[in-house]
Amino acid sequence: MHEIKRDIYYENSFPGVTLGAIICPQGTVLIDAPLRADDARTWLAMVFNWGESSNRILVNLDAHPDRTLGARSMDCTIIAHQRAAQIFRGRPSIFKGQNTESGSEWETFDDVVGTRWAVPDITFSSRISLYWGAFEIIMEHHPGPSLGAIWVDIPAAGVVFIGDAVLDNQPPFLTNADLPAWIESLDTLLSSYREYTIIGGRGGPVPFNTVRAQQEHLKKIMKGLDRLAKRNAPPEATESLIPKLLADLEFPLDMKEQYTHRYRHGLLQCYAHQYRQSNSIIEA
Repeated sequence: MHEIKRDIYYENSFPGVTLGAIICPQGTVLIDAPLRADDARTWLAMVFNWGESSNRILVNLDAHPDRTLGARSMDCTIIAHQRAAQIFRGRPSIFKGQNTESGSEWETFDDVVGTRWAVPDITFSSRISLYWGAFEIIMEHHPGPSLGAIWVDIPAAGVVFIGDAVLDNQPPFLTNADLPAWIESLDTLLSSYREYTIIGGRGGPVPFNTVRAQQEHLKKIMKGLDRLAKRNAPPEATESLIPKLLADLEFPLDMKEQYTHRYRHGLLQCYAHQYRQSNSIIEA
């Protein structure tokens, strides 16, 4: 576990997403879940050694399978945005592993197929606060990667967990994205969180130049989709955008196939959803 500030930690050693833990006198606030059940149990043991309390609550930063498949193994109350809960209500009760070329982490682990979802217990629309005796913990809606994306803000410590709002040298998850809202959320991050330590959902601390690079990348994606829409191009035409988008990123060569899948799936669905007026919520 990496200490950010006193009693606030992140962990990025498990497959899936970066996890968070906020140790409070009355219990522990956990941010996202490990992908696999065995990893969830290991993570809980690590947190218990630090927090010395079995009282805990889990916050889902959005509904992406990479951060929610392991939620049931956390065995605690779950908080999420109401739009994220809506996605859960539209899923079968057991994860069947559809969209196997979406470029998500879960696709590399066959053992997660057959996992039973844990539906959020507490939902909210805009903002909710928790105070467990140490400092105020604010969960706030910031749409972008999905309509139900939230951030966890600890103002007294100057720390914010932002999920998939910023990915360093990785393709963004576009399947359920709202690109204008995402760009606006990053404006908020750049203007209102300048003195904060920003923790991304896939890697850990995020420097400000990475936030700016993410915003420029999203603007490039939106311009590319706009050009296709003006030509009334079919969704499959989004494939043509991928080489230039990959060229913006620096990543290990062995990740190229996964990242190509992520762009292919995300661009096609984003274009179909936002430019072809599809009203359905598409699984990540």
